[in-house]
Amino acid sequence: MGKAVINAADSAGLDIVPVSFGSEEESGNTVQVCGKEITVQGPSKRESTLASLFDEYPNLIVVDYTVPAAVNDNAELYCKVGVPFVMGTTGGDRDLLYKTVENSKVYAVVSPQMGKQLMESHQASKGDTSGTAKAVISCFKNLGVSFDMDQIQLIRDPKLQREMVGVPDEHLSGHAFHMYHLTSPDET
Repeated sequence: MGKAVINAADSAGLDIVPVSFGSEEESGNTVQVCGKEITVQGPSKRESTLASLFDEYPNLIVVDYTVPAAVNDNAELYCKVGVPFVMGTTGGDRDLLYKTVENSKVYAVVSPQMGKQLMESHQASKGDTSGTAKAVISCFKNLGVSFDMDQIQLIRDPKLQREMVGVPDEHLSGHAFHMYHLTSPDET
């Protein structure tokens, strides 16, 4: 899946930062993806490397497809450095993952088993699609994912908001909840 994301980002004209993280044994190795040489950095250099990359590329977004055992450590690193990220790996301690992201205020999309779905829930009085959803779709398009505004599932029914989204009664009159789901063509 990681290579598919790199291919999609490259074909959309996005800059691919030529660095990946791996095990200490892999550190210093290079891999070829889209004709680009990507250097693997080991755990001992992750934080300094990521901080330097974020300084050099202030619009950096990390897309993480790793092993389940690395999910929480990686998310903690991204949040510590302040880098927005997409976590597409299943596994890890999901409650801890969500808490780490929430406490950091770093923008993150945490969506294992990525599929193409966008759902938003707002109070019943909101008649249009949110600017947040429109901005996310714009990002999807920049990554090469075709997505139309009419594919957004707008949830404005309080009963569905309680059942599907878990919005507490006291927040039904003023809330915003967005869920994004992407799946690769090979269903990974």
